[in-house]
Amino acid sequence: MIPTVSVTRYITPLREGGSLPGLVEADDLGTYVCKFRGAGQGVRVLIAEVIVGELARRLGLHTPRLVALSLDPEIARYEADEEVQDLLNASPGLNLGVDFLPGSFGYDGEVPAGDHDAATVVWLDAFCANVDRSWRNPNLLLWHGNLWVIDHGASLYFHHAWSGGMTDPARFAAQPWDPTDHVLLRQVRALGETDARLSALVTPDLLTEVVAQVPDTWLDAAATPGVADADQHRASYVSFLTARLGTRQWLPKVAA
Repeated sequence: MIPTVSVTRYITPLREGGSLPGLVEADDLGTYVCKFRGAGQGVRVLIAEVIVGELARRLGLHTPRLVALSLDPEIARYEADEEVQDLLNASPGLNLGVDFLPGSFGYDGEVPAGDHDAATVVWLDAFCANVDRSWRNPNLLLWHGNLWVIDHGASLYFHHAWSGGMTDPARFAAQPWDPTDHVLLRQVRALGETDARLSALVTPDLLTEVVAQVPDTWLDAAATPGVADADQHRASYVSFLTARLGTRQWLPKVAA
């Protein structure tokens, strides 16, 4: 499981998007962007963040370190903002912490010189069905001369439908992915070599290791009919992703 640290101070809200993440300090002396389990999108977004973020790391992409942030709602007593108070009170226990990258800035349209990550990012987003890396919302940072991928919560859409009975990995495996609005598409000439390289890395064993990073409490909270416990939840994620790896309907055709 990702490391667990405790929130010691809520610093400020980051008013970007609808989930109202906040900047916090923790007892390991780190500063993190906290994504709250009590936000409207729920714990499944946090699960996607961990699975796809850790998979990105295994594929060699730069992505911030993740931790589970243990939050005591007593911290809410010291906040004047009622919206923040409500969010803190709704998020006791483990939340997601994303290592804060001080001095980073948003993607400006160019991959850093010598950086060959664009094709890997496009492949990962296609594989995980990420619908949120467009020019409207790139979810990319530039830091210390490197491209960093962040905010993977819009990936793995299939788990939002589990409670409605979507239990067939083959359906997700065959689902195409539309690259039209992807922010890095024009940086990629072809995906064949990247696909061969990354497919060899993403084995069922690696997927099992990645899914194991998700805290049990989030999996138990994401109640799904027919899934008895966190271990079954993990097995379901591995099954869906392994099935997708066995197809290529999702791999976009990029003009050379």
